[in-house]
Amino acid sequence: MSYTSLLYHIIFRPKHSIPAIPAEHEKNLYSYIWGFIKNKNGILYRIEGMPDHIHLLVQLPPTLALSDFMHDLKLATHRYMREEKEKFPLFEGWGKSYCALSCSRESREKIINYIKNQKVHHQTKNFHEELINLLKDAEVEVNERYIFCD
Repeated sequence: MSYTSLLYHIIFRPKHSIPAIPAEHEKNLYSYIWGFIKNKNGILYRIEGMPDHIHLLVQLPPTLALSDFMHDLKLATHRYMREEKEKFPLFEGWGKSYCALSCSRESREKIINYIKNQKVHHQTKNFHEELINLLKDAEVEVNERYIFCD
């Protein structure tokens, strides 16, 4: 038997950071994502975002590779948003990359609160600044030339 705790703070965005997630329809998309995660036997602790990006705190089962999860999530939500085109008229697809930071159980509540407060947080900081700061705090080397390439 394996013993794992695979908790990730995941951030991803629409292609070219287009504000394609209208506030009045974001809960529809978040509900869809929650169902997707449940179907993958994951646990969603928190989801929130802005028109130009989404944050998740999710626990994944050890049988699911993070890259496969993100590929499947982007594909499924792309289909959903195309089917609901009237709700997401600016959506053209997801950006190529994503950010996934591993988390400890001890940091879970802090990250939940961080994600919960996205709307307030972004009154003073844009997504680009936020992502660069999160990566630097996690000691991830950042090449700003490529970070937002689509």
